[in-house]
Amino acid sequence: MAIQSTITLNNGTVIPQIGLGVFQTPDGDVTVNAVQTALEAGYRHIDTAMIYRNEASVGEGIRRSSVPRGDIFLTTKLWNDDIRVHRAKDAFQESLDRLGVDYVDLYLIHWPADGWQRAWDDMQEIYASGRAKTIGVSNFHEHHLDELLSNSDVTPAADQIESSPQFPNQALIDAVHAKGIAVEAWSPLGGTGGNLLSSPDLARIGAKYGKSPAQVVIRWHIQRGVVVLPKSTHADRIRQNLDVFDFMLSDEDMARVSALATGVRNGSDPDDFAF
Repeated sequence: MAIQSTITLNNGTVIPQIGLGVFQTPDGDVTVNAVQTALEAGYRHIDTAMIYRNEASVGEGIRRSSVPRGDIFLTTKLWNDDIRVHRAKDAFQESLDRLGVDYVDLYLIHWPADGWQRAWDDMQEIYASGRAKTIGVSNFHEHHLDELLSNSDVTPAADQIESSPQFPNQALIDAVHAKGIAVEAWSPLGGTGGNLLSSPDLARIGAKYGKSPAQVVIRWHIQRGVVVLPKSTHADRIRQNLDVFDFMLSDEDMARVSALATGVRNGSDPDDFAF
C-alpha cells in the first residue's frame, strides 16, 4: 500500500493529504472504476460534490473496493441552488442517500452563494449530529471566513480553493492557515484548459528526481502543507499521482515551480461568480 501523509484538522480528524478528485468525471462506470482503482492503489480520500452528478457512482466504487468505509475520508458539497433556497439539511440527506453512506467525513459549502450564513448554521447542526465528521467551506476568501468566524462557534475544518503553479493563491493559503483552517487545492494541476504539464521547466525539474511534471506539481502542493485533489480516470495516472512520497523538492525547485505563476485563474473569482 502506498504511504500517504496526512494533516490533522482543527477538531482532531485526520485527512489524507492526497485525494482523488472526480470533478467532470462522468457518472457510471468511469467514476466507479476510477474510485475503485484509486482505493485499491492506496488512496484513502475521495472528493465529490452534489453538482458533479456522480455521487452514486462514487458510492458504488467505494463498495466495490476492498477498503472498509471507516478507512476512507469522503467529502461532498452543498450546491449553490440549495444554499439559496435554504435546503442544506435536505440536500445533505440526499447526498448521503446517493452515496449510500450514513455519514461523510467532510461536508463543504461549495461557494459563498447568497444565504451561505444560514447554510452554515444548518451545517453546524449536521456536524453536531455526527453525520458529518467535519464541516468546512470552499471558495471562501478571507473576508468570507472573517464573517463566518465572527458569527459561529464552529471553525471550518477546511477551505477548498483554487491553487496551482499558474495561480498559487499563496496569500489566501497563508491567511487560511493562520486561522487554523486546512487548505485543499482544486484544479491543482492547472485545469483542463491549460498547458501547465507541458512546461519545459517542470520537465527539467522532474528529470532531476525521476518524476513526471504532474508528480512535481503534486509534491509542490504537499510541501506547502496543502491537501491536493488531482483528478484522473486513467489507472496508471491515478497510481502515479500517489507516488510522490519518495522524494522532496529542494527550496530552489519549489521556487521554480512557484515562478510559473501567471496570476490568472482557471475558475471563477468567489467574489464574482454567476452560477
